[in-house]
Amino acid sequence: MPIGRGVVMSKLVPHEENLTARYAERAARMVPSEIRSLFAVASRPEIVSLAGGMPNLSALPMEMMADVVKKLILDNGQEALQYGSGQGHPRLREQICEMMALEGIRAKSDDVVITTGSQAALDLITRIFIDPGDVILVEAPSYVGALGVFAQYQSQVVHVAIDDKGLIPAALTEAITKVRAAGGKIKFLYCIPNFQNPSGVTMPASRRTEILDICRESEIFVVEDNPYGLLGFDEAVPNAMRAEDHENVIYLGSFSKTIVPGLRVGWALVPQGVKEKLIIANESSVLCPSNFAQLTISSYLAHEPWRDQIASFCALYKERRDAMLETLDAHFPASATWTKPKGGFYVWVTLPPEIDTKLLVPRAIAAKVAYVPGTAFYADGFGSWQMRLSYCHPTPERIRKGVEALGNVIKEEISRRGGESAKALKN
Repeated sequence: MPIGRGVVMSKLVPHEENLTARYAERAARMVPSEIRSLFAVASRPEIVSLAGGMPNLSALPMEMMADVVKKLILDNGQEALQYGSGQGHPRLREQICEMMALEGIRAKSDDVVITTGSQAALDLITRIFIDPGDVILVEAPSYVGALGVFAQYQSQVVHVAIDDKGLIPAALTEAITKVRAAGGKIKFLYCIPNFQNPSGVTMPASRRTEILDICRESEIFVVEDNPYGLLGFDEAVPNAMRAEDHENVIYLGSFSKTIVPGLRVGWALVPQGVKEKLIIANESSVLCPSNFAQLTISSYLAHEPWRDQIASFCALYKERRDAMLETLDAHFPASATWTKPKGGFYVWVTLPPEIDTKLLVPRAIAAKVAYVPGTAFYADGFGSWQMRLSYCHPTPERIRKGVEALGNVIKEEISRRGGESAKALKN
């Protein structure tokens, strides 16, 4: 007998072709990203993957991490393996505030909510603020994972142009004016000011202030996503936007790039009025973030030289960035341009507009190199002549090999198209 009012039903599982009609409307927007679609091919050992943004853990001593976990279980296993708070562990929230102080942020641990990676924080913030049809202002290009979240909550993404200094204030003002003139309801601006994904550019301090002023006057929240802020190579990074405005900025942070991604620990620093809703949303989604993962991070921060470890990661990524930029100079066509990041993981390449980087992927794979086409980073299919190259994971030698092979593929395509154009003119 079934318990309660349930009814046991058999042979009523619908055929797969009938499932679509039963989905919620938002499910139609749940589609795999172009990066995920490339993963199976890009992970083959013979392929030089310049596609994914996987942190390089070769600089992380595994014996040290094993000791951290072993000590945690032996000394505090009862707590580490138990349920925890929906807001996150108090000690880790305090340590997060100490880390954010490196970026000029003065924060109280009570305003920090720990999440299952910063991706979950972004999902929860979007769930709290977005009704179907609401507008989110987003850099052009922007992080593919954010675009996926925004699509699932049925928002309208409006891209705002960037240049080599990040988001352009005049373009932001123009976008706000146009959206509101058309009756659109803008809920927040989403931006990555440090070593932006995918462009690699960094917003200078003066421009951050200008962007914050525009958003404050327009009563638009700023969602500042900052996973790469401590991974600078060449010079000091400007203070976080949250350091300048604690009332109108929601700050998202992550340990995925500075320690390890596999523990899936991130956080949101939010205005006091948002905190309670965020905790409730977190609890309804995961009940509580993993105590084991949080206390592993906390133990690492308390007992290991984490600043030295971040410096090791920076040195490793700088060497790989330099290898990529040098090889781009040597082997890409003169008609191509690219960013020169001062930190983070990515270089953004712009090719002649007649080159379709999505159509070029199979030929690149045949040449044993993978990248992500530019269209993945726009909500509207723009960017077909652009691509993101990631230097974080391959060795410098493999980066050089992959970039050279990709440069040859692009040159061949430009030459082929030039021949077709000459033939068309002749005819």
